[in-house]
Amino acid sequence: MAPPPSPSSSSTTIADVSEIEETTSFRPFQWAKARVRGPIDEEKFSEHKYVGEGTESNPFLVKFLPNDPQDAMTFAPWRKWMITILQAIATLAVTFVSSAYTGGIREIIRAFDVSQEVATLGVSLFVLGFAVGPLLWAPLSELYGRQKVFIFTYFALTAFNVGAACAQTMPTLLVLRFLAGAFGSSPLTNAGGVIADMFSHTELGLAGSLFGLAPFLGPAIGPIVGGFLGETEGWRWLLGLMAIFTGVFWILITLLVPETYAPYLLRQRAQMLSERTGRVYISLLDAGQPPKSISSQLKVALTRPWILLFKEPIVLLLSIYIAIIYGTLYMCFAAFPIVFQVGRGWSPGIGGLAFIGTAVGVSLATLTAIFENKRYVRLAAAKGGMLDPEARLRLAMLGSIFIPIGLFWFAWTTYPSIHWAVPIVGSVFFGLGLVLVFLSLLNYLIDSYVVFAASVLAANSVLRSLFGAAFPLFTPHMYENLGVQWAGSVPAFLALACVPFPFLFYKYGRRIRLKCQYASEAVQILQKMRAQHAAAMQEQSVLQDQETGRTRSNSN
Repeated sequence: MAPPPSPSSSSTTIADVSEIEETTSFRPFQWAKARVRGPIDEEKFSEHKYVGEGTESNPFLVKFLPNDPQDAMTFAPWRKWMITILQAIATLAVTFVSSAYTGGIREIIRAFDVSQEVATLGVSLFVLGFAVGPLLWAPLSELYGRQKVFIFTYFALTAFNVGAACAQTMPTLLVLRFLAGAFGSSPLTNAGGVIADMFSHTELGLAGSLFGLAPFLGPAIGPIVGGFLGETEGWRWLLGLMAIFTGVFWILITLLVPETYAPYLLRQRAQMLSERTGRVYISLLDAGQPPKSISSQLKVALTRPWILLFKEPIVLLLSIYIAIIYGTLYMCFAAFPIVFQVGRGWSPGIGGLAFIGTAVGVSLATLTAIFENKRYVRLAAAKGGMLDPEARLRLAMLGSIFIPIGLFWFAWTTYPSIHWAVPIVGSVFFGLGLVLVFLSLLNYLIDSYVVFAASVLAANSVLRSLFGAAFPLFTPHMYENLGVQWAGSVPAFLALACVPFPFLFYKYGRRIRLKCQYASEAVQILQKMRAQHAAAMQEQSVLQDQETGRTRSNSN
C-alpha cells in the first residue's frame, strides 16, 4: 500500500539526495529528460543573480525562480488535480492487479493441474514483490527523478502482465507475477511523493486523503471484476485486462505528468548552468551535503530500514500492527471464496461481490480522514503551524476498535443459516478500521521521523508485504483445520491484542520518542529545518517590502 503523501515525506528525502551526473548509459530516457526540463528559458536562468560567487569554494546556489515553470508548487490547480488523479489510478491499478488474479484461480487450477496453494502463490508472490521493489525504486527516484523511474517500471509491469497472460507453465506464471509486483510497486512509494511535491501543508489534506483511497480500493474491487471476467472469459483474458489497464495509464502518465521532484530538477538545472557558463553551480538543496555514490545510496536504502525496524520500538510495534491488518486484508482473498463460494455455493463472479462491504468501509474511512484533516489543520494553525506527532493518532484509536469488531462479526455470522448480508456488513467495519489505522499510523511515523521517514516507510512496507504474501498461503489450511468461525477469529484476536498500541503511544509517545536514537535526532533536525524556514520567510518578507518601496518610489 502506498503511504499517505505528507509534506514531511517530501522533505525527508532531501537529506539522502546525492549528486550524480547524467551519463550516456541512461539514453533510453533522453526523451523523458527533455520533457522533464519542459518549457524553460535557459537564458533567463543564466542571467539570474544567485547567491554565491560561482567558484568551487563558494558556488552559486540554484533555487526555483518566482513563477518557475518547473516548480510543481506553482502548477495550475487543474493540473495538480489531473496529476493527482492519474497517480491515484496508477496506484489503484497496481493493487487491483494484485487481487483481481483471485478471480481466475479456479481456472488456473484446472489449466495447470495444480493445488489451491500453488495457484494462490500468484497473489502471494505479487505482494512479495512489494517488499523488494520499494527498496530500489525509492533511492533511484531520488537520483534519476520520479518520472524516469515510473516510465521504466510501469512499462515493465505492463510487459510482465502480458507475459503472465500468455504463460504456458505454472512456474512461468509465478515468476512473472513476482516480477510484475516488484516493478509495479514503484507507484506505491513514489506516487505519494509526486502529490506531496505539488501541494503545500495546508492543501495536502484533501489530495492526500483522496489518494489514500486508491491503494485500498484496488484490492477491494479486484475480486469483483476478476470474479466475473475469470468466470466468463477465462483467466488469460483476466490477466490480459490487467495488462491493458496498466498499459493505458503508462501511456497517459508518460505523456501528461512532468518531473516534480525539486532536488532532482534543481540538480539538473545546476548542471546545465555549469556547462553553459563555465562557472560552478549547485542545487541549494544539495548545499552542505557530501557527494554520495549510487552504491552508497543503495546501501543506505537497503540497510537503514532494518536498523530502524529493530532498534526503534515505535517503528517495530506499529509496523507489526500494520502488517497484521494488511496481511488480514490479503487473507480475505483466500477466505471469502471459502465462505461464500464453498459455503454458500456462489459462483466466482457473485462471490467477488462480497468485497463490496470492504470497499464501502474503505470509502467511509476516506471521508472520515478528510474531515479529520480539516480539524488537524485548524488546530495546527492555532498552535503555530505544527502539532506533536501524537495528534495524528486519533483516527488510529478509533479504527483499532472497529477492526476486531468487524472481524469477529464476520467470523461468527458466516453460518449458512444467517443471511449473507450480515457478514458483509461486518466487513464494512473491517475496511473502515483498516484505512483509519493505516493512514493514521503512517502519518504518525512520518511526523515522528521526518528526515528518516523514507527509511521508516520502507521498513514498514517490507514487513507488511511479507505478511500480505504469507497470510493467503496458510488460510485454506487454517479454515480446514479450525473451521470457518475459529479461523476467522484468529486475525481478530491478533487485532484485539494490538488495540492498546495507539492509545499507549498517544499518552507516552513523546517520552518514548525522546529515548529513541533516530526519533530524537529527527526532532533536532526538524527544529533546525523550522528555524531555516522561518529565516527564509523573514528574508522573503524583507525583499517584498523592498520591492514594494521601489515600486512606490518609481510611481511618484
